[in-house]
Amino acid sequence: MTAHPFRTGLCALALLAGTTTLASAQVTLVRGNDTDPATLDHHLTSTVAESRILHDLYEGLVIQNAKGEVEPGDAESWEISEDGLTYTFKLRQDAKWSNGDPVTAGDYLFAFRRIMTPATAAGYASILFPVLNAEAITAGEKQPDELGVEAVDDHTLKITLNAPTPYFLELLTHQTALPLHQTTVEAEGANFTRAGVMVTNGAYMLESFTPNDKIVMVKNPNFRDADTVQIDRIEWTPFEDRATCLRRFEAGEVQICSDVPAEQMSYMRENLPTNLRIAPYLGTYYLPVKTTNEGPLSDPRVRQAISMVIDRDFIAEEVWQETMLPAYSLVPPGIANYVAEPPMLDYAETDLLDREDQAKALLEEAGVAEGSLTLDLRYNTSENNKNTMTAVADMLKNIGINATLNEMEGAGYFNYLREDGPFDMVRAGWIGDYSDPQNFLYLNQSGVSFNYSKWTNEEYDRLMQEASTTLDLSARAEILADAERIFLAEVPSIPILTYSSRALVADRVQGWEDNLPDVHYTRWLSLSE
Repeated sequence: MTAHPFRTGLCALALLAGTTTLASAQVTLVRGNDTDPATLDHHLTSTVAESRILHDLYEGLVIQNAKGEVEPGDAESWEISEDGLTYTFKLRQDAKWSNGDPVTAGDYLFAFRRIMTPATAAGYASILFPVLNAEAITAGEKQPDELGVEAVDDHTLKITLNAPTPYFLELLTHQTALPLHQTTVEAEGANFTRAGVMVTNGAYMLESFTPNDKIVMVKNPNFRDADTVQIDRIEWTPFEDRATCLRRFEAGEVQICSDVPAEQMSYMRENLPTNLRIAPYLGTYYLPVKTTNEGPLSDPRVRQAISMVIDRDFIAEEVWQETMLPAYSLVPPGIANYVAEPPMLDYAETDLLDREDQAKALLEEAGVAEGSLTLDLRYNTSENNKNTMTAVADMLKNIGINATLNEMEGAGYFNYLREDGPFDMVRAGWIGDYSDPQNFLYLNQSGVSFNYSKWTNEEYDRLMQEASTTLDLSARAEILADAERIFLAEVPSIPILTYSSRALVADRVQGWEDNLPDVHYTRWLSLSE
């Protein structure tokens, strides 16, 4: 990975100061990202690393400001019907694409229909299932033109929902709700994401994409708010090895690292105290278990035994250096629209040695003899993930389960999981797209592509469906809690940590504000001298 092209003399000094030449005074920000995006087609993306890229390239109807709050984007205003089912958005007259075309309601209509079309195979289409008929269209039961989205005129978009959805505006900040330039997509097909072809409506345009090296973006002069954008050029550089980003950061070659090596936390706290940013984050780190595998893993007793023996306190404190918290539930604490006392695994307060004894008893009850079970533990490339899974493998030995470690490249890892690639137990993480328990619990519904464990439970699905049509928020919270209790009884995925966001931010970077969703669009940032 190369942080900067070859440079000498005054040009080098100018680059280190954040400019490419003294004459142009072009401000360049180098941002480290977790990994390369698997694609720049936002209908085929699923990761936070991809989301960061796409929110620099595109703007949606609504956006998140520097504090992570929802505010107007392409839509300057909106009205919500009294029954909460219809949202009518008024688009800005001055919103333009990077080629100068106006952004219209038709561009949004095209994008919403495309993501629901079965041929698109959008794994994240389920995020938008609150929209009328969306789920039926992805199942091939209805046609895309039956979607509850209407372009009333060029600057008026109406969206109709299946049921009132309290988090719908926040949901629209997600990359799945971003628009597409219809003419380009239809003319270029899969090539519409290529540099020199891609047409975007956000603060930046794609200049180049060199896999495993960098993605270069330049300021979009046609962006409606271009005069306020202070960074002229971005280099997004992938760092699956967080320690490498740290070294580049200390060398002044990178101004932001999206994540940090947990094993060097003490060093960073001592040497980079003003640059290390740790903040609460709405997310859960968990271990899906393939429940459809023949053998012991299909038995909830075996999965509970595995869960019991995992020392979450050790992993949080020693592996992640107190930048994570132990988790005994899938839904993270502090989430909106939930019960006052959320469900938890009932051994959260039990001594670890007692849990090991209980786990051995469960394995014996399930007919699993000591030493007879060997698990393949898979994880995406990262020292933090490797150290976590190594610790889990050691803990499993305490109840007679053997484990092998299998590291996979980051770019295709989650596609592998969504496409039902073979595994026993894997590392996964989910960051809330909106602050509502449904966003975490829906991961386990039958047919959802993010249901990596392939677990199915009719009562769980029924409760999730009931919650989706329940208008009373208190009653809805109780239904969702009942669903989580079923999940925790069977643990098809084993929650082990609650996230915090961790980043390195150079002193020169202005405008960075820690926030719960951990969103930091480059358009809100600037570089001081």
